[in-house]
Amino acid sequence: MHTIILKSGREKALLRRHPWIFSGAIAKVEGDPGIGETVAVLDSSGEFLARGAFSPESQIRVRVWTFDPDESVDDDFFRLRLKSALDKRKLSVFRDQSLSTDNRQLITCRLIHAESDGLPGLVVDSYVNTLVMQVLSAGVEHWREIIADLLLELTGADRIFERSDVDVRKLEGLPLRIGTVRGELEPERIQIEENGLKFWVDVSKGHKTGFYLDQRNNRARVQEMAAGRDILDCFSYSGGFALSALLGGAASATAVDSSSDALALAEENRILNDLPAEKIEWLEGDVFQVLRKFRDSRRDFDMIILDPPKFAPTSSQAQKAARGYKDINLLAFKLLRPGGILVTFSCSGGISAELFQKIVAGAALDAGVDAQIIEHLEQSPDHPVALNFPEGAYLKGLVIRVG
Repeated sequence: MHTIILKSGREKALLRRHPWIFSGAIAKVEGDPGIGETVAVLDSSGEFLARGAFSPESQIRVRVWTFDPDESVDDDFFRLRLKSALDKRKLSVFRDQSLSTDNRQLITCRLIHAESDGLPGLVVDSYVNTLVMQVLSAGVEHWREIIADLLLELTGADRIFERSDVDVRKLEGLPLRIGTVRGELEPERIQIEENGLKFWVDVSKGHKTGFYLDQRNNRARVQEMAAGRDILDCFSYSGGFALSALLGGAASATAVDSSSDALALAEENRILNDLPAEKIEWLEGDVFQVLRKFRDSRRDFDMIILDPPKFAPTSSQAQKAARGYKDINLLAFKLLRPGGILVTFSCSGGISAELFQKIVAGAALDAGVDAQIIEHLEQSPDHPVALNFPEGAYLKGLVIRVG
C-alpha cells in the first residue's frame, strides 16, 4: 500500500479523528498512488494513524476512511458503513420502520451524509424508490460502482440517479456528471410527502438532489407559527416554506425566487395540495431588488423567511458573504411589522454559527429594531453532525422576534 508520512506535529487533528489531511501537513508520499486510491497515513515517527483516499488535485489531499489499523478498505468495508448509516436512519427518522420497498412511502430522507457517516464525499438522498447520489471526492469516485451496487442491494431501491454536478468535483480533479447509474429514471419527477404536504421533486434538474431535505423540521416549525400571518418566503425554490405556511393557516404568502422554472414547479405543488390560489403570490426576481422595492413601497409582513443559497462555501469567502447576509437581513428587518418574526438561515460552510448571529445582530442594529432570538434551528436529523467533524453542522437558523 502507498504511504503518506506527515510532518512532525501535524498529526494532532487525526488524533482527534478529524477525517481531513491537508497538503501542507504532508512530509512525504511513498509510492505513486492514483486518484482515489487507498493510502496508509503515518506520523513522522512511522506510527500508523489512518487509512484514507488520496486526492492529488485537492488541498484536502487525503480523506480518512478508517482509523483502525486492523480494518481493510474493501467491499465489506463499504457494505458495513452503508448498512450502519441506514440502520441509524431507522432510529432517527423512521424509528422501527424498514428501509425496504415494502415501505416506500416512508423513504424520503438523506441516507448517507458524507463525513458524518464515515463516508467522506458521499451523499445519498432517497425519494420513495429512487436514490440520488452525489460523488464529491476522489475516494468515492474510485469505489463508485461498488457503492452503487451495495446501495441497491441494501435499500431495495429501483434506481440510482447521479447529481455529481457541483463545483467541489473540480477541486478534486473530477469532471461534472449527471445521469442514471442503475435502473431507469421513470418518471423524471417523483412525488413525495412531508409534514402533510405533497411535493414534486425533479431529481435531474432541481436544486441539489432535487429537494432541500435538510429543512424538513424547519418547514414544520414555520407551519406551526404561520396561523393568521402574512408571510414572505425569499429564495422559495419549489415553495416549501410558503406552502407549509399556507397549510398552517397563514393569511397570505408571497414567494420570491429568481427562477421561473422553480416558481412554475411551486405552483404545481400548490395545485397538488389544493391550496387556495388567491392566498399566494409568486414573484420572479432578484430577492435583494424585490426587498428594496418592498421597502420603498412600505410593504410589510408578519413573518419573513430567508433561505438563501450558499454565499460562502469556504472561510476564505466569509467576508464577502457577510456583506450579503447583512444586507438581506437588514432589508428583512425593515419589512417586519411590530411583533413580527424573522426566520433566517445560512447554509454556508464558511460562516460559523457565531459569525452568522453577529451578522444578523448588526443588521438589526442598523435597521433600528429591538430583536430577540427565540429559537435556534438546524438541519434535520437525517443530516447528522459527527462530533469529530464539526464542519458537518453547515445549516444555521435563527427565529427572531422584533419589538
